[in-house]
Amino acid sequence: MKKAQLSGSLRANVGKKDTSAVRKADRVPCVLYGQGEQIHFSVRSVDVQKLIFSPDIYQVELDIDGQKKAAIIQDMQIHPVKDTALHVDFLELSDSKPVKVSLPLRHKGNPIGVLNGGTLRQPYRKLRVVGLPDDIPDEIIVDVEHLRIGQSIKVSELDSDGVEFLEPSNAVVIGVKIARNALEEEEEEEEVELDEDGNPIESSDEEGGDEKGKEGGEGKSDDNKEG
Repeated sequence: MKKAQLSGSLRANVGKKDTSAVRKADRVPCVLYGQGEQIHFSVRSVDVQKLIFSPDIYQVELDIDGQKKAAIIQDMQIHPVKDTALHVDFLELSDSKPVKVSLPLRHKGNPIGVLNGGTLRQPYRKLRVVGLPDDIPDEIIVDVEHLRIGQSIKVSELDSDGVEFLEPSNAVVIGVKIARNALEEEEEEEEVELDEDGNPIESSDEEGGDEKGKEGGEGKSDDNKEG
């Protein structure tokens, strides 16, 4: 996971009045839990906004009045109108305890099927995984360059080194579907038929048609002569 740093201050009280005062000071009330007693603290609103609205997942190094803790954002409350953070829950990390996170799913390459008129379809923007903090990657990257029209990639085909995917193994994460005026699969590559010895067989449709025409013409000519 990507890493970030965040400084916080301990809260002496956690009542509604104190919470209101924290927010008026342009700070966000937070709680850290997962490894013992909960720690209530606050952080600057401008600092935490950069993390909660990022598509990436961060391992946050919290400095709460000198106490250093490694954590991830587990949950948050967002103001319905102002679109700002009202409260953030942090889960403290342990090197020996697996954690569940949702990683961004990104693709690389230009699919063959898209170049031939198909449409790239990506039902999942993030994938849920579980693993030890040090084993969890920044993101899931899928190579889609080989995909043709009608082909797709499922969860079971993804690289799972260090993590376990929590989505169904048969779930399609990305694929290329047919679009109007798209080339058919047969048109993407020219197929060559081979004989028993492995040599190319030339198409004889046109030649056969010509020979039949000639034979038919010759037969007609003979009948006319006899007649």
